[in-house]
Amino acid sequence: MVEDDEATRGFLVENLVADGFRAAGAASAAEALRAIEVRRPALVLLDLRLEAGSGLDVLDRLRSADGLASRLDPDLPVIVLTGRSGEADRVRSFARGADDHLNKPFLYAELLARVRAVLRRAEGRRARGVMRVGELTLDPSTRAVRLAGRRVELAAKEFALLQALAEQPTRVYGKQELLRDVWGYLSAGNTRTLDAHACRLRKKLRPSARPWIVNVRGVGYKLTEAL
Repeated sequence: MVEDDEATRGFLVENLVADGFRAAGAASAAEALRAIEVRRPALVLLDLRLEAGSGLDVLDRLRSADGLASRLDPDLPVIVLTGRSGEADRVRSFARGADDHLNKPFLYAELLARVRAVLRRAEGRRARGVMRVGELTLDPSTRAVRLAGRRVELAAKEFALLQALAEQPTRVYGKQELLRDVWGYLSAGNTRTLDAHACRLRKKLRPSARPWIVNVRGVGYKLTEAL
């Protein structure tokens, strides 16, 4: 709960705990970001007007995080709470990546219902298995791949290779391991299948500021570097 008014913050934290949640509070933008990195919450309630910083700054930092270089999850659900009732503020919240928006004053029962609804939607997204690494997303159920919002068309084995590497994006996977898990080969032999697919996949994931499909000479491949 990111709220600079101590009474409001304490009231909401106390009631959320009473309703079965583990809840903690933060009073400023900087404190909120530190707490999110350390506590790894399932959801953030975010007031926009903070004495030190702005709630929108917190939202921007979350949505621009790559999920690798920092411990901030760019998909972390956020419900914006604000005393501003204008339609422009509501639209601005959603445009910056908020999952929900609630104007003050509000009934605690309505906030609780919205918290539970957003958490259900977030759990549904996790259950569908959408994977995200920085600006790259892949959905195993639909086989859809996007890089910075751009659709990337992949062949079946290219997708299978990308999915295998995305499980642990900075880990180096050995060639024998990938040939076994992706192609079902019991022995690597002299095949260049893996190298050819990795090369095509690397080309399809260009251009990007982040390197994708990194060849570790003499060992194998990893998806990306921890920038």
